Parts: sequence; C-alpha cells; structure tokens
Amino acid sequence: MNKLAALTHAHFEACRQQPFVIELDGREGMSLDLLDVYRPSGPPAGGRQLFSLAFRGPRQPVLPQQVYTLTNETLGRLEIFLVPIGPDGAGLRYEAVFG
Repeated sequence: MNKLAALTHAHFEACRQQPFVIELDGREGMSLDLLDVYRPSGPPAGGRQLFSLAFRGPRQPVLPQQVYTLTNETLGRLEIFLVPIGPDGAGLRYEAVFG
C-alpha cells in the first residue's frame, strides 16, 4: 500500500507547526511549516475522510504546482502535490488536498 494513502488527518495534526523540508534538484531545499489541517464535515468520500493541509514557506522562490518530495521528522519522506495559494503576512502559502 502507498504510505501516503495510509495517512489520515490525525497523522498530520500531530505535525502542526513542524517543518517539512522540500527536496529540490535532488538535495534538501527550502522548508515549509505545516500551519493547519482542515477537514470538511460530513461522511468520508469513498471510505476516506477528505482533508487538506495548509503550509507556509518563504515568499521566494514561488514553487509551481507539482508533486514534491517532503521530509518530516515524524512522518518521514512523502510525495505530496502542492499548489501555491498566495502570500500572507509572513510568507507564501501552499495547499495539499487529500481525498
């Protein structure tokens, strides 16, 4: 089974405010902090509860939407599709959606 498919919102809840280091060009790049985990109300879709993650990174560089390899101390190495959402007062926000 795919490691990412086995993870739930609870796994990520335990990692709030932790850094997720992005691998860029085969080596460690910038770090994103996990800001929040969002869960819509209602029953799971297709057996899995929908949820999304909000990350914040530096304003530059702006990473294009694509799959990135992220490493976290608690969850290890993950392949996550990130979408840049836009700047906020402290950096640039990114979102990942799981369904």
